[in-house]
Amino acid sequence: MQPDPAFTFVLFGGTGDLSMRKILPALFAAHRSGKLHAEGKILCLAQQAMDRVAFLESVRARIAVRDAPADPAWDGFLARIDYLQIDAFDVATYQSLAAHLEQASGVRVFYLATAPALFEPICAHLFACGIDLAQARVVLEKPLGTDLASSRKINDAVARVFAENQIYRIDHYLGKESVQNLMALRFANSLFEPLWRRESIAHVQLTIAEELGVEGRGAFYDATGALRDMVQNHLLQLLCMVAMEPPTSFDADAVRDEKLRVLRALKPLSPFDAEQKAVRGQYGSGAIRSSAVAGFLEEPGIAPGSRTETFVALQAEINNWRWAGVPFFLRTGKRLPQRTAEIVITFRPVPHAILPMPPGLASDVANRLVIKLQPEESIQLHCLGKQPGDGMHLQPVVLDLALDKASTRPRAEAYERLLLDAIRGNLALFVRRDEQEAAWKWVEPLLTAWDNSSLPPKSYAAGTWGPASSSALLYRAGFAWPEER
Repeated sequence: MQPDPAFTFVLFGGTGDLSMRKILPALFAAHRSGKLHAEGKILCLAQQAMDRVAFLESVRARIAVRDAPADPAWDGFLARIDYLQIDAFDVATYQSLAAHLEQASGVRVFYLATAPALFEPICAHLFACGIDLAQARVVLEKPLGTDLASSRKINDAVARVFAENQIYRIDHYLGKESVQNLMALRFANSLFEPLWRRESIAHVQLTIAEELGVEGRGAFYDATGALRDMVQNHLLQLLCMVAMEPPTSFDADAVRDEKLRVLRALKPLSPFDAEQKAVRGQYGSGAIRSSAVAGFLEEPGIAPGSRTETFVALQAEINNWRWAGVPFFLRTGKRLPQRTAEIVITFRPVPHAILPMPPGLASDVANRLVIKLQPEESIQLHCLGKQPGDGMHLQPVVLDLALDKASTRPRAEAYERLLLDAIRGNLALFVRRDEQEAAWKWVEPLLTAWDNSSLPPKSYAAGTWGPASSSALLYRAGFAWPEER
């Protein structure tokens, strides 16, 4: 099968960590599986002075694809790649790019794997040097700003060159197989949709946990924090996927209209909520997998006495008929005991229990749908069944919806899927501007409250699940995090 269309993939920041760790490996995976058009080309741009041969040697040395250089598809993939030196701030250097693109055919995709401060000059110089952008697409990496005003400034700058339907704001969590399977479970089956509402669901938990610390990005993270880095984008997008109404179709705007309605229905956060329904933490020294690690304030690049949060837990509420009264608990943090991302939907208990619960088993251990996003992807339905033997004794059982085993087709990684969508012009899994602004509007009161607070973030030891107040947040509502059940 010859995929359509032909394309030129222009990668700004081509020598950067994101390009080598995620983008080029994703394009290699698509090439190896035959999903890229034979005439598709990849043009990497960066400031470093080197020729194509030197750049390809750098790719061979750095690309994060296991055994890729030994793969028979490797040489064919490298044949697609070219390199140009370019200064993002110097419009004169864009002339070589313009000349290169004049010889290229097919769709043009500009991927801005750079700091957001470069988005405005890059877009302006692409326009100024006369490159045909009428059918082009531009992919923007997060973070887009640090608050609503800065986000609008960046989006305004990009919008002066590209129309909204040409702008692909990427959130790689939306490309994960299990997130899309969540939509399939809800909207392709009659089993779950009647239960997907306040009458049947007690609460919802969304967790993105990281073992890693700031990993050499201390200065960046100190100016960002967990609320901006993870909650405003990844966690709120996951919340939208769980809570959205059924769209009229899988058309891009139909899906994104429903996500926007969820964001606009979120109950605004008040100063009281900042104290009672939100927890911010900062990791201290501790141990990860039995290895000692430094605290956040000892990390390189962190300002002395920094109050930047590395952990956030908060309770959100959605003011609509489907979800009124159902708490959504969001949690993310660095230096937690394990790397995991999951959505846990806990259903209400049966109205009248005729069978006793097993001793020591919490009532909300059963009747849960657990959607794991990483490190492995799975969907499991936790329920109660009968123990073998005499008597009617219950035990927890798990129905493993092993979607990875239900098909022999290979599973694409999130970046691979999203890059192919950008090449093919499918916007459904990318974030629209009004979605992004609605998310910023919701988190801004919390940012303001924390900036104005005299209290520092609550400390937690590296290798633990965050401050004790995170557990108390759920305890007050009568619930617990999965590791505490």
